[in-house]
Amino acid sequence: MSELPIHPTWAQPDWFAQVQPWIEENLARQQIQVRGPISQPHLRPWSTVLHVPTNAGAYYFKATAPRLHHEPALTALLARSYPADTLPIVASDRARGWMLMPEGGMRLREIIRADRDLGHWEVLLPRYAEIQIELAARAAELLALNLPDRRIAQLPALYQQLISDTDALWIDQPDGLTTAQVQQLHQLVPHVTELCAQLAAYRIPQSLHHGDLHDGNIFYQPGRYRLFDWGDSSLSHPFFSLRTVFVSVEMSLDLQPGAAEFARLRDAYLEPWTRFETAERLRSAMQISEPLASICSALGWHLIVSSLPDQLKHEYAVPVPGLLDEFLMAVAARTG
Repeated sequence: MSELPIHPTWAQPDWFAQVQPWIEENLARQQIQVRGPISQPHLRPWSTVLHVPTNAGAYYFKATAPRLHHEPALTALLARSYPADTLPIVASDRARGWMLMPEGGMRLREIIRADRDLGHWEVLLPRYAEIQIELAARAAELLALNLPDRRIAQLPALYQQLISDTDALWIDQPDGLTTAQVQQLHQLVPHVTELCAQLAAYRIPQSLHHGDLHDGNIFYQPGRYRLFDWGDSSLSHPFFSLRTVFVSVEMSLDLQPGAAEFARLRDAYLEPWTRFETAERLRSAMQISEPLASICSALGWHLIVSSLPDQLKHEYAVPVPGLLDEFLMAVAARTG
């Protein structure tokens, strides 16, 4: 087991002594026994994952930091509602941010980088959109899990709070924003408000936004895609999810921004939403959503980084100013 004091919860000497019997007891209820030492393949300031070998194959235990305690509860809700699209949950403890689940198979990342088949995403994205559409009617239920509320009505105020946290912007420091960029971010407050108003004018219900929907967070089995790692999720505009999808596709398939493949994926994702708007209006809404998606992602990172001990903040500081810089570039591209 790692002894790296990266988060107070799992840095405590007796933490594993509490976790191991919980894992064993919950597996035993399924007539499953641990076979071999438990290892720790994933360790971050906000979560850790344990690999548990058993007589029924590998299982994984995940613990999250307090600000992400919605993840086990959300994962359990999704497992009940969409068992074919998510991982089953053996056990979860919302108060402690714990969950236990079986191995899901190969990640889509390894599959798609080998077969170079964009069709995986063309199958997956419409199904993901259908899930979002169904969950739009369950917004109150999602918020009751303490899912962050980043709906577009809240976004202008959240944006102002974010850019007012000067410590998070690393002004005039390496990998931070310049003073001029920060001034520009403040000048763009009315523009953010206007973009949110424009997006709200479309009849697109807000819903679950995964927050980190890339090919490393999808398990693949022939004919089945299962989504996991919901820690970055929020209640927000559903179209924001395509930002990370496109980054993932760009990296895994070596595509250039603006390549025709992205339009194919966009249209595949948007097709289920045509019950709310025409395809033309959906594409317009998607275009409006793109700069706001960068803000939503920055808010997700800020939630994590702002809770870290001071000695770790700098190590994980880059995404917040980086995503705000991405927002500035998106605005410049639209108005330039």
